[in-house]
Amino acid sequence: MLEAAKRVAPVAGEPLQLGPLRLHTPVILAPMAGVTDVPFRRLCRLFGEDGLPPAQKRVLDHAVAGVDAPAGLYVCEMITARALVEGNEKTRHMVTPDPAERVRSMQLYGTDPDTMERAARIVAQEDLADHVDLNFGCPVPKVTKQGGGAALPWKRDLFADIVSAVVRGVAGGGRPIPVTVKMRLGIDAEHLTYVDAGRIAQRVGAAAVALHGRTQAQYYSGKADWEPIKRLKDDLSVPVFGNGDIFAAADALSMVEQTGCDAVVVGRGVQGRPWLFKQLVEAFWTGSASGFSEPTLGEVAAVILEHTDLMIANSRGEEDALRKMRKHLGWYLRGFGLGGHMRLALARVSSRAQLVELLDSLDASAPYPPAALGKRGRAGSMRKPHLPYGWLDSTTLDAGERSRVAAAESDDIDGG
Repeated sequence: MLEAAKRVAPVAGEPLQLGPLRLHTPVILAPMAGVTDVPFRRLCRLFGEDGLPPAQKRVLDHAVAGVDAPAGLYVCEMITARALVEGNEKTRHMVTPDPAERVRSMQLYGTDPDTMERAARIVAQEDLADHVDLNFGCPVPKVTKQGGGAALPWKRDLFADIVSAVVRGVAGGGRPIPVTVKMRLGIDAEHLTYVDAGRIAQRVGAAAVALHGRTQAQYYSGKADWEPIKRLKDDLSVPVFGNGDIFAAADALSMVEQTGCDAVVVGRGVQGRPWLFKQLVEAFWTGSASGFSEPTLGEVAAVILEHTDLMIANSRGEEDALRKMRKHLGWYLRGFGLGGHMRLALARVSSRAQLVELLDSLDASAPYPPAALGKRGRAGSMRKPHLPYGWLDSTTLDAGERSRVAAAESDDIDGG
């Protein structure tokens, strides 16, 4: 594995090209609703840049804003196109770029080509992003029951229209903005879409395709199948990114070795472990995933406070920031023997001072628990796909169905 990993590890001066963008390290933070906001993206990126070996840190010094991504791409949480077009206040806050971000990546979601094109034009004309990703992978019922997310690529005509609409939309900003597509294998084992969708995306102008090795029905259960990633890589000429079950740097190198994918997309594995990006970046530059040490409880606490301070700076007040931090606290402290009373107190924390007091009472020398490594985040079991009535009857939409899908887009999805 090591020799294969070395062959695919990037070297200075040979980044992966996505339109005008140069991806110097093939790692990407997956967009996650309610997670990959400005504070979390910045924290992950800083860890990633810290993983660059000294000889390669010169890439940071000469990086061109909006073009060079020395330590990978860090994609914002899903943005609903309709909410962006309608000027939703929450969505406007979510799309406000982090001024420290080197390459600004945004994921758009929608089921109406016209709305998606208008949203993409806003992104380009208002200079909100340097890269746009499209969400065709979300398995959540409130999205798929409207024909969106992982359900949408089944309708080949609608899928093609949306991708091409966004490619047109971003072209209206005066500078090239690459559009990528993130998708799943299909709806279930009997209704796979990834090969056709990959070919369509490439044909209508997508700069790359990311594939999660699960179907919509699998949700996050079981084990991701990486073989289709290899098949798609062999089938397409645009870059292919692999996604699914990357919980350690060794997983990332294994995925590249087994599939030949051009980059890895990491989601659940980084929840509560933003330092994973340091390990990932270092592994890709050295070709080795060995020798990494995990933080002590005291070091985890220091990361929590750094994350909290970033969150306070990006929220409507301290209480709002701490409310958003509560889910992160559970992820950060997973596996540590804190006791029920402490966990309850952390789940109710409402101020930075209170959080500091609680963290200071913990045993800072406690080692990172092995049980907290490996699979993280949502899992569950297979689920019956939630789809619009008659969705599987045809791979195309008639005019009435297309109108209903477009109208339903914002029914259950709030701003962003």
